[in-house]
Amino acid sequence: MLLYSLQETVAVGVDMSRADSVPPVLARLLGAVNAHDLDALVSCFAADYVNETPAHPHRGFRGNGQVRRNWAQLLTIADFRADVPRYSLDGDRLWTEWEMSGTRPDGAALLMRGVVMFVIGADTIRSARFYLEPVEDGSGDVDAHTRRVVGGPPDRTRTTQE
Repeated sequence: MLLYSLQETVAVGVDMSRADSVPPVLARLLGAVNAHDLDALVSCFAADYVNETPAHPHRGFRGNGQVRRNWAQLLTIADFRADVPRYSLDGDRLWTEWEMSGTRPDGAALLMRGVVMFVIGADTIRSARFYLEPVEDGSGDVDAHTRRVVGGPPDRTRTTQE
């Protein structure tokens, strides 16, 4: 089972001082992001790169030109930083957990977390399934979320300490 094999091979944290143990394309990508080097970043993606965003199907795209447009915007955030706290490589499948942060031009904090599952080639990323989202903490707990998903009314009787 793929998930089981991934659980057994998870590496915690991308330690750039030990880049020899990190998949080379991941080391290049993370280095380019944190150096704000747009050309080096885009070179990590195949020309015919395919991005799928299952939770937001209309956001999917093909081609590294859109990668450039997306990252050109993100890298306007002067203190933008990315970290990969966990990753796992299984053949050409690279599962990565990301945290991205910075201060937006309007002064608001940016914090995004999620998973990106890449298919990698010899030296580029060929495709990705993208599950990276802004962190939000104002929508309530898991019960409130589940009620919204099923279309139920708010629970006004629940106490905060059950």
